[in-house]
Amino acid sequence: MESLQSSLDTVRDLIWGPWLLLPLLFGTGVFMTWRLRGIQFRLFTKAMSLGFGRRSRATGEKGDISSFAAMSTALAATVGTGNIVGVAAAISIGGPGALFWMWITALFGMASKYAECFLGVRFRTRDTAGQLTGGPQVYLARGIPNKFGRFLSVVFAVCCVVATFGIGNMTQGNAIASNLEHSFSVPPVLTAAVLAVGTGLALVGGIQSIAKVTTYMVPLMIVLYIGSGLYIIGVNYQGIPEALRLILTGAFTPMGATGGFVGSTVLVAMRMGAARSLFSNESGMGTASIAASIAQTSHPVRQGLVSMTQTFVDTLVVISITGFVILTTGMWNQGDTATMTSRAFATGLPGEWGGTIVTICLVLLGYSTVLGWAYYGERNVERLAGARAAIVYRVVFSVAAGLGALAPLALVWTFSDIMNGLMAIPNLIGLVLLSGLVVRETKLYLDHDPKFNASTREIDAFMGSHPGALDAQIHHTVDLSSPTPALSETGSAPAPAPTTGHDAAAVPPERA
Repeated sequence: MESLQSSLDTVRDLIWGPWLLLPLLFGTGVFMTWRLRGIQFRLFTKAMSLGFGRRSRATGEKGDISSFAAMSTALAATVGTGNIVGVAAAISIGGPGALFWMWITALFGMASKYAECFLGVRFRTRDTAGQLTGGPQVYLARGIPNKFGRFLSVVFAVCCVVATFGIGNMTQGNAIASNLEHSFSVPPVLTAAVLAVGTGLALVGGIQSIAKVTTYMVPLMIVLYIGSGLYIIGVNYQGIPEALRLILTGAFTPMGATGGFVGSTVLVAMRMGAARSLFSNESGMGTASIAASIAQTSHPVRQGLVSMTQTFVDTLVVISITGFVILTTGMWNQGDTATMTSRAFATGLPGEWGGTIVTICLVLLGYSTVLGWAYYGERNVERLAGARAAIVYRVVFSVAAGLGALAPLALVWTFSDIMNGLMAIPNLIGLVLLSGLVVRETKLYLDHDPKFNASTREIDAFMGSHPGALDAQIHHTVDLSSPTPALSETGSAPAPAPTTGHDAAAVPPERA
């Protein structure tokens, strides 16, 4: 087991080293921020209004679930153990400075999240089974209409399916089991059995059932967790200046060993911060676009902005609160990372409420993460092997959720880092190649509807024959296993017969 751990550590350090994923991740975020003129900053208030205001639950648009439900499903897959256990791991290994690099990664990652969710809706279609589908496995093949695009699509799909057993499965089960055992003395074997059976039953209902669960569970748990965290930070307000000093100092200077802390270099802080940030908010990984692609929306720009707020909530709110609770209570250099946050909350809240609240939040958010990632994996299994293979995947995924509760934590986290990195690489390359299309069509929409007041009919009118029109995509069925899966909007295949008057407007467009 030690030799396997050592080998995986070597691979992880190579992928997350200074010459591969770190510059690609940061570089893509900075590049998209520059090309989109800081869209995450200049349209932040509009994005929050679309994501959480009265229009977030609007129905009647084309799609399978509401925009709010799509965002909740994506948040369910992101807000989980990465925000609770992942932050503790980042600070324990990379020092408090890792939190700073989590913030920086998230700020630039908001632009990446916007672009990938824009593309998810922009290239969504119906698969051969008639289900609405989208995400990197679709837009990489359809948006880059050549062998390289198909290669990126397949690589992403394979890595995503494998990664679901790490980030969205075994790590969640492991953290759930550890905290249940610590707080309530629940045997991990019992947790494993309940997770396996519960996951299998939940997956039978598909995305509609998952969306119903996450729409109510995620906001409630986030509010409970944030409220408790803010109370602890308020009680320990005198420790806030010292916490900020540790974060800013550790971000740019090596930190020596203190207590149980083994010491950290700046590079380790950067790597852990970026890795844990990506693990948590998934900006640049492309997975959130899988849920965004089935949202009821009138234009890709709107859903892109809604999805962008996930990164803000996940990292700049939830993760920040976790980090400050750990630092202000002095728990950052003591004990096991699996239960560090729980003990920090137990220290900060009266009686035993702290550990209980963290455990409840972690169990529910961790379980919702499992369900969200199960959907991601299922869509990519269908991309690779068809609808029948998805049934087998559900069974294997459910069993793995139980096994994760019994697996060694360090091994699972390392495996997750590797697969997250491998999955992000083809998506980040695709974002750069398709950035021209994202910028061009974003500008077109904002020029006509800067206040986001246009109705679906008005949007259809000013989009006209432009290839970004939703009807040009959503009514078509695409066989992604075909050598030419892209439609006419990418200029790589003849247009199918239109089903509505607006479909007839799908004409050969500009190249991406």
